[in-house]
Formats: sequence, structure tokens, C-alpha cells
Amino acid sequence: MHGESLVEIPDKKHKSAFASIPSGFNMANFLVSSVHDMKNSVSLLICGLDKVLTSAEAAKLSSHAELVQMNHEAKRINNRLIQLLTLYKLGQKIYPFDPQYVCLDDFLRTIVAQYTQLLEFHGVQIEVRVNPDLYWYFDEDLISGVIGSAVNNTMRFARHRILLSAAECDGKLMLRVEDDGDGYPAEFLEKNSNVMQSVDFHGGSTGLGLYFSAMAARMHRNQGMQGDLCLENGGALRGACFVLRLP
Repeated sequence: MHGESLVEIPDKKHKSAFASIPSGFNMANFLVSSVHDMKNSVSLLICGLDKVLTSAEAAKLSSHAELVQMNHEAKRINNRLIQLLTLYKLGQKIYPFDPQYVCLDDFLRTIVAQYTQLLEFHGVQIEVRVNPDLYWYFDEDLISGVIGSAVNNTMRFARHRILLSAAECDGKLMLRVEDDGDGYPAEFLEKNSNVMQSVDFHGGSTGLGLYFSAMAARMHRNQGMQGDLCLENGGALRGACFVLRLP
């Protein structure tokens, strides 16, 4: 009898727990609100770490290396949370898509500035190649998230150099993030034409960054052309090449 009562009691609790959830409860809205709250907390953490790293000399701060890495990971998490929120807004058709003419030289150098400290720490040099007079029409927030995510990923595999470039090619803007590492594995290149379906929630990597990048690219349309994303090996540094093309 004792064993039967133990089975029955949790079942009643289980039922009462579900009964206490309001009938109008929206799980999607709850998750979005939670992600937004986490993003705000991570942003505060990043601000605090930035202040410590800016005000303290590396030679006098014994934990400088650890703080640099923590700051990088916090920014990576923040970027992922922003991508999740953006994908939700895109899916709900409430994202404030706002393409404007952008100076590519300023655009790329602003992104590089976000990673300068970590790149110096790891001994990796980053170069920007772009015509100072090149301007293009795109949503700066969306594409900044795309290129920032690519740079963040490239830092993990580059040996000594990373190259960011922008140029007009066949009526499209071509943005490239290249490194001198071993290049993309074969399975990544095989999924090149199917990036939108490469998300795998059961594997070690969801592919969220690539999915977000492909969605952002496809948001950009002009005169019957659509933005696209391509992964390849080779390029100027003979490593991995992340290529974003915008009409």
C-alpha cells in the first residue's frame, strides 16, 4: 500500500501544477521575454568587463587573460541571444527592416574594433580591404550581426591572419571573411546549397549563426535578385571563406 501511495501523490501534484497554468499562457512570448531579459543581463556584464579591461593594465592584472576570454564569451552569448530575438521577429513579420546607404569602410572597421583586444591577445592580425568610397544599401544591424558572427567563428580557427573585404561584383556587394586556417570541413561545404535546413538541435552545434546569416541575406532583395550566403575554401589566405552577397 505504501508503494501505491507514493505513485499516486506525485501524479496529483503533476495534475495540479498543470491546472495552475493560466489558459491564456503563451509559451512563445514567455520564452522571448526571458531571452530579452537574459540579453539585458549579459549586456550589463559585458559593460562591466569592458570597464575593468580598459582601466587596468594587462601586466598588473593577474587575471587579465581570463577576463579577456570571459568578455569574449559573454559577447558571443549576447550575439546569439540577439540572433534568436531577431529570428523571432522575422518569423512574426515584426522586424523593423531598415536598409540604408552604408559606408563599407566605416562599417567593417567598426566590427573589427569590437574584437581588437581578443585578436591581439591571441596574436591574430586582422586586415580590412575595401574602397573607402564604396557605399551599399542594406540593413546595417542585420548585416553587422552576420559579419560579426563570422568573425567570431573565424577567430577560433585562424592561425595568424583574418581578412575582411568588401567589393562590388556582378551587380552585388560581396562581403568576405577569410582566414589562414585549415578551411571548412567537407560536410559544411556539402550543405552550402541548403544552409536554411542545416539547423540540428540534437548535435553539438545548432548552426544558428549560419541560419541567421542566410535569413538576413534573403531579406535583401533588389530588381529580382536576392541576397545569398556561400561557404568555400581557398581565397587570399588559403583557408575558410565566408561569403555574403547582397543585391
